[in-house]
Amino acid sequence: QVQLVEFGGGLVQAGGSLRLSCAASGGTFSTYAMGWFRQAPGKEREFVAAVSRDSGVIFYTSSVRGRFSISRDNAKNTVYLQMNSLAPDDTAVYYCAAANSPWRNDWAPLKRDDYDYWGQGTQVTVSS
Repeated sequence: QVQLVEFGGGLVQAGGSLRLSCAASGGTFSTYAMGWFRQAPGKEREFVAAVSRDSGVIFYTSSVRGRFSISRDNAKNTVYLQMNSLAPDDTAVYYCAAANSPWRNDWAPLKRDDYDYWGQGTQVTVSS
């Protein structure tokens, strides 16, 4: 059983930056692909970014490409989401998720159903 805890959310003005962290425990972090999702009020939870076990494969949703950066530190069991040039449309609860990937190091899933474990979420609010 993997536990995920997100940190780093908060209130920021448009154009500002935040760095989210997600600390994992209870499993072998390096065998999981990791992803970030977000859910705005009244909307479905949507994919933001994903990174494969060894960071060799990374995907972003188009709306954040060039502004957000996902990374991981397997020695620290932590995945990060650096968010720059934030806009009010980025306001949401951000969730990290882990997808069990013991046999593949080139997998960075985009679909919610591919993920096995989820954090509790952290609120990001961007004011205009």
